[in-house]
Amino acid sequence: MLHFRFSTVLKELSQATLKRPLPVCTTQKKTWLPTRHHHHHHYHHHCFFTGTTSAVSPQLKLLHARSYCIKTEGAVELDEQLKKDGDNAETPSDKRRNAGILPSLEDLLFYTVAEGQEKIPAHKFLTALKATGLRSGDPRLKECMETLKETLKNTADGVTLDRHLFKKCVQSNIVLLTQAFRKKFVIPDFQSFSSHIDELYENAKNLSGGQVADYIPQLAKFNPDLWAVSLCTVDGQRHTVGDTKVPFCLQSCVKPLKYAVAIHDHSTEYVHSFIGKEPSGLRFNKLFLNEEDKPHNPMVNAGAIVCTSLIKQGAGNAEKFDYVMNFLKKMAGQEYVGFSNATFQSERESGDRNFAIGYYLKEKKCFPEGTDMTSVLDFYFQLCSIEVTCESASVMAATLANGGICPITGERVLNPEAVRNTLSLMHSCGMYDFSGQFAFHVGLPAKSGVAGGILLVVPNVMGIMCWSPPLDKLGNSVRGIQFCLDLVELFNFHNYDNLRHFSKKYDPRREGGDQRVRTHNILL
Repeated sequence: MLHFRFSTVLKELSQATLKRPLPVCTTQKKTWLPTRHHHHHHYHHHCFFTGTTSAVSPQLKLLHARSYCIKTEGAVELDEQLKKDGDNAETPSDKRRNAGILPSLEDLLFYTVAEGQEKIPAHKFLTALKATGLRSGDPRLKECMETLKETLKNTADGVTLDRHLFKKCVQSNIVLLTQAFRKKFVIPDFQSFSSHIDELYENAKNLSGGQVADYIPQLAKFNPDLWAVSLCTVDGQRHTVGDTKVPFCLQSCVKPLKYAVAIHDHSTEYVHSFIGKEPSGLRFNKLFLNEEDKPHNPMVNAGAIVCTSLIKQGAGNAEKFDYVMNFLKKMAGQEYVGFSNATFQSERESGDRNFAIGYYLKEKKCFPEGTDMTSVLDFYFQLCSIEVTCESASVMAATLANGGICPITGERVLNPEAVRNTLSLMHSCGMYDFSGQFAFHVGLPAKSGVAGGILLVVPNVMGIMCWSPPLDKLGNSVRGIQFCLDLVELFNFHNYDNLRHFSKKYDPRREGGDQRVRTHNILL
């Protein structure tokens, strides 16, 4: 646990509070919340004084929902609990706090960052925030950052904040900030985890094999030395290393995403009345259907073309394109999603194989009735030509890791069924003809694309995008594959790694990273 460094006065106050239990417990309802220690099977219970349940704020409900809790010794309570909307009356908790008995969460955050000082330089707070993995540009911290900017304008030196001003800045986002600073996020020791990721990145950087795809000039022009890894956890912790701001086309990485949209809009039953669920055992671009005359799965070209025909049927291609783009932007938390028109034109001009597949599908009546096959192919090429950066794509992957809710906006983008289906098929069919090997060695859902991207999901933990243009003979990024193999060698992320009995691997979900049961630090 993060040790809170208290000023001597606060320490004495806190101890005084502990020696003299508050009498209010008898008159107010107690709310018991479990403290979650990831993958541990024991819970500590702590009491929050919440008054009547109707007064519980949205923040506290959020705290309940995530089954997080603030570790207390009777000395801490949520600032917002008793504030009803529009009710300015002083509550019992305000009275107690004004009497100097209970520090608020905002106070505790101040003491943590201040380390005994009376004032905090703003950069110190931002540096400490960055160490938790949160970005100052995180959409959830918008209000806090805007208030901070405005507040600093009115300070004498434009840099430092006293406790009162600091509280004013952080109060709108206090629950998220408290979780961050108390190491309640899915990766508690984020800096140590990030430095491991940097080592894996450097290790793969040295690889020189592989060939950059050259069937269209827009792919051939990429420098083979480009190499980037970005990750985003389900709590919105971000780490990024290498050429992570360079845009590239999703290509086949869009296949699981549009399949998720199709399932989200229709249902599993409807979508799979057109497309199978089995790995094909054949090249991704073969003219081949299963015994029911359906494409084998949505991750091969034939299946992806049929999948494309299921989205927004009856609408024009412009409306369809905007619809999918909007979905992808929501998945990326409104970070960069673009479009390469040159790639689209080239794909269409060199797409004879896909046209052949299209006509074969049309002959075998694989499309919904009334489908215009050539306009479906146009839409298919357009979706392959959607651009992302490593950073924005890592948020998309994290939305899949987080059950369809974008970690940095909190918005539900996809329903759980769509996400579960998508991850299942990525696991069995996502890596071309290396899918079986990848499932065996890496054991995580992933999808590769010909531009050199590998979209990797660690369910319930994080999303990762690796990108490097040189491809191996099976069409997967050489450096990306190496990174994925190294990742599960170091961390217990393989789907079949046991979370309780594992050796020689780190579990970054536990503080300290190891399996040994450690004594938990007491707050005071």
